[in-house]
Amino acid sequence: MFRKAALFSTVFLAVLSCATPFERRTGTSIAFAKRSGLTTEDGVFDHEAAIQSAINTHNKHRQNMINLQNNDPDSMNEGAEVKPLRLHNATTSHHQKRQKEPTTDEESDLEWAGYISIGTPAQKFLIDFDTGSSDLWVPSSSCTSSVCTSKDKYTAGSSSTSAQKSGTFTINYGDGSSVSGPVYTDTVAVAGITSTAQYFSPVTTLSSSFSGDPIDGILGMAYQSISSLQRPPFVNQAKTQGKITSSVFGMKLASSGSELYIGGTDTSLYKGSPEYHTVTGSGYWQISGAKTLVNNKVVNTGFQTIIDSGTTIMYGPPSAVQQFYKSISGSSVYDSQNGYYQFPCNNIPTVAFSWGGKSWTVSAANFNLGKVSSTSKNCVGALAGQNLGLGSNVWLLGDSFMKNVYTVFSFDQNAVGFATLS
Repeated sequence: MFRKAALFSTVFLAVLSCATPFERRTGTSIAFAKRSGLTTEDGVFDHEAAIQSAINTHNKHRQNMINLQNNDPDSMNEGAEVKPLRLHNATTSHHQKRQKEPTTDEESDLEWAGYISIGTPAQKFLIDFDTGSSDLWVPSSSCTSSVCTSKDKYTAGSSSTSAQKSGTFTINYGDGSSVSGPVYTDTVAVAGITSTAQYFSPVTTLSSSFSGDPIDGILGMAYQSISSLQRPPFVNQAKTQGKITSSVFGMKLASSGSELYIGGTDTSLYKGSPEYHTVTGSGYWQISGAKTLVNNKVVNTGFQTIIDSGTTIMYGPPSAVQQFYKSISGSSVYDSQNGYYQFPCNNIPTVAFSWGGKSWTVSAANFNLGKVSSTSKNCVGALAGQNLGLGSNVWLLGDSFMKNVYTVFSFDQNAVGFATLS
């Protein structure tokens, strides 16, 4: 499955505290549903699923690097590269009314989805909202593969506002399959907010990775510079068309009560003011000056972080992650090929990230991916050491981090903000 993946402007700010939070009435929300995690029902780490999730993350960001190289090569991070496609190498076999629309957790923390509509009259789709990519795609009625059988499909001829454009849309996967299709524009609505003539792809080829996946497609919420379509993503276009006053959105990811709020932030979901950090010009929601704290002691410093709701766990450069786990008593390598580490289950560390302001703690439940086996006393950590091609000093923080905070993504300020959950 294609799991959970920009930017071109830098502002001279390190930490910007928002004195006046965006009020709820300025935007609208959509409920999230999440999907299956990397821990089985009996509390054991799902090694196979973790490897497949890492491969999907690797391949998604490989495509992003290709797009960035084509669209804005000067903004690529130092050491960033287009990695080879990675093959699977596992070692083990309602849409509610306008002002309130929570998202659902599909399959326990791997994906955050909600309903959108495309076309006139509206055709409804269950979509993964992904801050680590920038394109919208859904299955086409022309998709005849078995993967599309159980999914809602877009019928261009049924929409009076549909228009086909030149070009094609393609994402390649490590198993040799792909998501591909023509390029269209149509009216897209998310939680009552509409964007007219929004570019997207009704894909006619859908990777077997999506077989059994409850989502129909993906709506990317990063910057245009990593877009395959090279067109403004939904939030940006909605702002340009005057459908929202602020090109800002907030996310709460949780097992229940999750929400995507578009056009501002939902102040009922967090306390105080968000702590904002300026995005750097890398093509992602990326902020600099990060450090890790393990049991309240600083371990890693001065690195870049990409905040990505489309990534399940957290990844860092292998040498940095090795240094991180050396600070945890009793830890050791669990899977050297894929960068996973284990530690005593009775000694789960207190882990936090800081960007020069508050320290944001990752809860024990979110850092612990489960026991190595049903009889083991060791557990696997939610930070893995892998080179994803994003840059020599870049970490990727996915849901294992985001579930601990309310996260604000502001195109207006070119900043990412964190706030304490209510």
